[in-house]
Amino acid sequence: MLGREDGRDGGFGGGFDDRLDDGFDDRTGGGPAARLGAAELGAEPGRRATLVQFSSAFCQPCRATRRILAEVAGMVEGVAHVEIDAEERLDLVRALGIEKTPTVLVLDATGRIVRRAAGMPRKVDVIAALGASV
Repeated sequence: MLGREDGRDGGFGGGFDDRLDDGFDDRTGGGPAARLGAAELGAEPGRRATLVQFSSAFCQPCRATRRILAEVAGMVEGVAHVEIDAEERLDLVRALGIEKTPTVLVLDATGRIVRRAAGMPRKVDVIAALGASV
């Protein structure tokens, strides 16, 4: 579900949540949803959307997730894929409530988190989530 990870492996099995972020993230106590820009990402976001992947060094599904997200980003103009090492960015991991790797966030053009899922994605789910976000 959006803003929540249910603890099951392969959180993408059912796809990204179909709802858009309503501006409030359950993990931040009901405060405004996070917006991530170049400073937080460590890279320039995409013009239309950004696929943000939180990974760790020994995460086998993270490698496959990297390939899938890079391929999808390459298919859609204005979409960037940014991979963040969760161990190096514990501040951001904690602020966003990331509990496992890989976790993928879909950001809209303004950097607002509009989709979130944990586990290795299926390409079709990433495309659907991205399509609903741009």
